[in-house]
Amino acid sequence: MKETETLELKKSLTQLKEAVISITAILNKHKKGKIIFGIKDDGNAVGVSIGKTTLRDISKAISDHIEPKIYPSIKEEIIKGKTCIAIEFTGEDIPYFAYGRAYKRVSDENKLISKKELEKIILSKKNHTWDTDTNSEFNLNDISDEKLKKYVAQVGLKYGAKINALEKLGLMKGKLLTNASIILFGKNSSKHFNLLNLRCAVFTGNDKASTVIDMKDFQGDVFELIEHAQQYILQHINVGMKLEGLKRVDVPEINKDALREAIINAFCHRNYSINQEVQIAIFKDRVEILNPGKLVGSLKIKDILSKTISIRRNELISEIFHRIKYIEKWGTGIGKIIKLEPETTFEEVGDFFLVTFKRKNNLVNVEKTREKTREKTREKTREKIISAIRKNTNITIQDLKEITGLTDKGVEWNLSKLKKEGKLKRIGPDKGGHWEIGE
Repeated sequence: MKETETLELKKSLTQLKEAVISITAILNKHKKGKIIFGIKDDGNAVGVSIGKTTLRDISKAISDHIEPKIYPSIKEEIIKGKTCIAIEFTGEDIPYFAYGRAYKRVSDENKLISKKELEKIILSKKNHTWDTDTNSEFNLNDISDEKLKKYVAQVGLKYGAKINALEKLGLMKGKLLTNASIILFGKNSSKHFNLLNLRCAVFTGNDKASTVIDMKDFQGDVFELIEHAQQYILQHINVGMKLEGLKRVDVPEINKDALREAIINAFCHRNYSINQEVQIAIFKDRVEILNPGKLVGSLKIKDILSKTISIRRNELISEIFHRIKYIEKWGTGIGKIIKLEPETTFEEVGDFFLVTFKRKNNLVNVEKTREKTREKTREKTREKIISAIRKNTNITIQDLKEITGLTDKGVEWNLSKLKKEGKLKRIGPDKGGHWEIGE
């Protein structure tokens, strides 16, 4: 094992500050890399001592001293029988700064970036977004013909060859595929981007400290994840019904179109440079949709609520969505959600954007409704018992079982209830006695 422009080896954790600098230097040149603690410069593994807070301390050092924020993978790794720590990281939001200074990788060294170079990076960044960036690791075999043909047919274009379709949609630059091409039409999009996942969970209470009663992770391309997200929410919230003429129409407690708009926005406008999945949490009183990435630039929550203002983070993905009417170009999505679900709230939480829908029929109300339904059923059953006794005051438990469809215990429970309410009296013994109906 040798150091390269994307791999840094560190003997011990005393070199953590140097490692933080190396991370930014590698990101500023290659946008991804790896640091391993527990290996000497000559490639020999010596291992490191790992305590209860070691991984957390490394994470904190990276979080506190690197800007913009990154979210690396930090884990133990056994190398040649020694316990080491591997940090894998990616980031598109260059330039990155460590301890207030910007570095770049040159061979296996970290060099300071000059003021003039920084200006060039910042200027070039204005016309650069993650979705338009290319990657030489991708090739045409990574693109699904079936997915691409389906989309091309939807927008009314002729398919021809795969490469021609990709070029028409702006998903290629020269001979290279863009990131957008893979996350939209990749055969196995999640294989290339671990961030392209969806995490869903249902909680019994109103916070994450309550019991998780269902949790599921989904993988796939962006279109597949949007469908998974919508289906998961609709499966785990309450759905009523209404009649339109003679047709039964399902009515979810949260408007279906409002939910879909928020889900599409989460995948369209998220920051794909942050290596985190879109998350959906279903609580007793609400549904939360959380996506990585705050609002773009200087845009504020009040701007998207009071004015029809939209700044696109992912221009290419947005254009692909617009062609099939997933989104409007005029930034009307938030207004549509508010119109359909007026109590919806929007927040920026750390580096994430959170949409919260209030549940109209939470689990408490549902349980009350169920209990009312059960009680009505019991009342009808007791009415059957009274009616049967009126016709035959000597009726047996076995006869009542056949009439009501209850078990022995069920019949006895209802008879006991009727006696307590004064609606029924037993005269004489169980055998040889008879029933009398009270007032």
